[in-house]
Amino acid sequence: MATKTVWEANEEIQYFQEYLRIPSVHPDPNYEPCVAFLREQAKLLDLPIQVHYPVNEQNPAVILTWQGKEPALPAILLHSHMDVVPVFAENWTHPPFGAEIDDEGRIFARGTQDMKCVGMQYLGAIRALKRSGAKFKRTIHISFIADEEMGGRYGMRPFVHTAAFKNLNIGFSLDEGLASPTEVLPVFYAERSVWRIYFQISGTAGHGSLLLNNTAGEKLNYIVNKMMSMRAQELRKLENNPELTIGDVTTINLTRAGGGVQSNVVPPLLMVCFDVRLAIDVDQVEFEKKVHQWCNDVGGGIELEYEQKRPRVNPTATDKSNPFWVAFESATSELGLKISKQIFAGGTDSRYIREVGIPALGFSPMNHTPVLLHDHDEFIRADTYLRGIEIYKKIIPKLAEA
Repeated sequence: MATKTVWEANEEIQYFQEYLRIPSVHPDPNYEPCVAFLREQAKLLDLPIQVHYPVNEQNPAVILTWQGKEPALPAILLHSHMDVVPVFAENWTHPPFGAEIDDEGRIFARGTQDMKCVGMQYLGAIRALKRSGAKFKRTIHISFIADEEMGGRYGMRPFVHTAAFKNLNIGFSLDEGLASPTEVLPVFYAERSVWRIYFQISGTAGHGSLLLNNTAGEKLNYIVNKMMSMRAQELRKLENNPELTIGDVTTINLTRAGGGVQSNVVPPLLMVCFDVRLAIDVDQVEFEKKVHQWCNDVGGGIELEYEQKRPRVNPTATDKSNPFWVAFESATSELGLKISKQIFAGGTDSRYIREVGIPALGFSPMNHTPVLLHDHDEFIRADTYLRGIEIYKKIIPKLAEA
């Protein structure tokens, strides 16, 4: 194993540390230092850079471009996001934006896994490929975008509908995946649809000493029981089939509840919210009909509000019909990597890319690594990080020549 001093002297590790030390952290990320860093990287790589602002000047979309020999062909997008989730520094053993390397070669910082590693691995691979004199037929765009951790409201969700994005002429996208504690690397080809449903439940109000009919509390109890019963069905489905992962089933979780006037008054209005992630095989129209039917069955007086209501998005083909999948699978096979095709449990920017008809895969080359995104003491090993660059050095040419 290399020593800490060897890791700290490595050019790509140094660039990675510099990027990690930029605290582009929610709830109020400042992306300007990231943009300045990426401008410097573009200069070092001799690549043109564009900065777009899909919604406002606080949330940029940065694009570096390596033009191909046949620029009319659909391009490859190597996608990443610049923002990271909040930290609670008192729970870390290393400064969360220090990017310190310990004696075991672990680099500690928020974003080491989610997902500043992948963005910088793209650049490291391209740096090596350019230095070798490589040139490919397809144009390669490398994107660094804002606001992914908040659902892409000011980032990829609006950006895919802009003229600037359409002009990139994307034919295929790579995005983030997850670390894997085993040797098998997950490759994500689809995502579930996120629905966040608020039930605004009205009913008979009055004094707490009475037994009134048609109260909001009775209706809330009915709705909660129905939703939790469906949750239990999905849990049993997952438990009874070891081949399924969490992304293959619908998840339902009660996340908010509120209402009431005071402790001795039956309230006129109660609220309950569920976070629902609909599996890709769920008929969304039928699901919504079922929820409305429950509201009617319990007596009505329930209004539904949706914080999110994402449509079903077709999964990316993972067979011979998709030349980019064939290229990706060929590269991982030649590298001797073990991969597992999965449906992503959470949400990434790939959902918006697929939504406009562009195939996308989620992949983070971090095996034998605990999954620590959003956790304290997030880290990646220096050797794992550099191995990721080597993996992309194989994958990128395959995609760009597909």
